[in-house]
Amino acid sequence: MKREAQLEKTHQAILDAARTLFLSRGYQGTSTRDIAKAVGITQPALYHHFDDKEVIYLQVIKTVGSEIKAGIDAVNQSSAALSAEERLVKITQVLTDAHPRDIFTIIHSSFGELKPANMRQLGMIFQTDYVRPIENYFKSKDVELRRDIQPEAAAEFYITSLSPLFSKFHRIGGADLTQEEHIRLLLDLILHGLVSSET
Repeated sequence: MKREAQLEKTHQAILDAARTLFLSRGYQGTSTRDIAKAVGITQPALYHHFDDKEVIYLQVIKTVGSEIKAGIDAVNQSSAALSAEERLVKITQVLTDAHPRDIFTIIHSSFGELKPANMRQLGMIFQTDYVRPIENYFKSKDVELRRDIQPEAAAEFYITSLSPLFSKFHRIGGADLTQEEHIRLLLDLILHGLVSSET
């Protein structure tokens, strides 16, 4: 294999390993040593490809965010074929398929560790690839928000409310439910609350 092709293969292997580690352990729980070990290279070899851990992390989140945005946009474009609640189930599946751990925690817990410029970049990725596509769902004609709730606030609340889907120890509805059943139960609680409005 030519050197250029080998470098490209190693570069991609680093990103693939980093994606698995960052999304499962978080930014703080992953070191460049962990990434290098997962790829089967030395730390100096890793630094030949990337300046530091922050650069790798941002590249991973950019890639994942781009996939998330594409997936949610595709669901939003299927508004004629699916009901509003079915679209939200599909949007939630897009998020849980890509993220093995709580999305909000994985992304926001890294902010304090990053340089200011990288923190701003991460914030922009989160807004562009996560919040705005979900906000677009809440702007759909067949989604009726309460008058005092704006689509952006609804999107942020929705994202922060997904954490029970990532719990392995205490799952709402019990451990016997499938992932889709957990999603449907949690979305019912998010959309309709805990208490009956019937008198």
